[in-house]
Amino acid sequence: MSRSPSSTVGPVPRFAVVGIPGNRRVTLFQEAVRAAGLPAARVVPWSAVLRGEATFRPGETVRMDSPGEDAEVERLLRAVDDPTRVEGTALWYARFTAAVREVARAAAAAGAELLDDPGDVAVLFDKRLCHGVLDGAAVPVPASATSGAGVPVVRGWADVRALMAGHRMPRAFVKLAHGSSASGVLAVETAGPGRVRATTSVERDTAGRLFNSLRVRRCTTEREVAAIVDALAPDGLHIERWLPKASQRGRSADLRVVVVAGRATHAVVRTSRSPMTNLHLGGERGSLDEVRAAGGSWAEALAVCERAAACFPQTLCVAVDLLPATGWRRFAVGEVNAFGDLLPRLTGLPGSGAEGLDTYAAQVAAVLNRARNHRATTTA
Repeated sequence: MSRSPSSTVGPVPRFAVVGIPGNRRVTLFQEAVRAAGLPAARVVPWSAVLRGEATFRPGETVRMDSPGEDAEVERLLRAVDDPTRVEGTALWYARFTAAVREVARAAAAAGAELLDDPGDVAVLFDKRLCHGVLDGAAVPVPASATSGAGVPVVRGWADVRALMAGHRMPRAFVKLAHGSSASGVLAVETAGPGRVRATTSVERDTAGRLFNSLRVRRCTTEREVAAIVDALAPDGLHIERWLPKASQRGRSADLRVVVVAGRATHAVVRTSRSPMTNLHLGGERGSLDEVRAAGGSWAEALAVCERAAACFPQTLCVAVDLLPATGWRRFAVGEVNAFGDLLPRLTGLPGSGAEGLDTYAAQVAAVLNRARNHRATTTA
């Protein structure tokens, strides 16, 4: 297990984690808290927040974690009984961001400190807004037809087709604006009228309902692609250029890089034979040593991730999906994730300050370091 951060003098942080009781994320965070010699974190269920029943205590350090993997919370957020359903992400976003604001209000009223900024979270869970923020900060991102606030509403496949043509994007990713874990993503390729195909994990039943699948499949007709896009569109869509990515051992590759307190601390290579490298969709972990030996600029890759994270300075930890171009010499940011730190048993990068620590222990260490620095400043 992860080593403990160095001991501190004076009052130690008392954590509260807003999450799903018993969930692996909460369990791993609790292990990191215990390894640091701190009192166990008090768990505040998302269901209590959504019912207006959550309370915090003076002096607590409040960390929010994913509300996923809980059927009751899913019903409260999306009003669906089947968590594999794709639809409902616009309602999820409205209710979730309201819940995050309620956490912030209750924490402030109690005199607790929040590690995740509600404004940052709202941007991170809207791919259009996040892309616009990154682009405005000169962070390299794929070209997009839906970047930023005030973009035209994408009403369906006809709009997607027109925007791809207007922005000269024969290949594009079409994503749910508020989706996660590749839910509702289509990698679309066009080659003239009627010649359309897409790769996706979305499945559509005979009633037109959409479901997430663990099987990536190919849609080979424009009619099939249009039916899925038209069903997704009411929840909001984001369109961005499909960039050719670097490969590793014949498989498409990208990186998930965790940034804690402004510093890139953990990284994993994800490889796949499909355009989606998500590990739950059949992606595999690749070799970080091979990336660093590929002749590109590893330092530049980490710097791009840190610049992306700097766009969200009030949030302790984010995870950056980094897209390497062929040759591993240029990089673009695909997404920035609020809850992308679930990388069990992965320890910190050499020179990151998180050597020997997993992603959760690195966050605990960052809070302890910040507390030490604050005490040193106030007593100087």
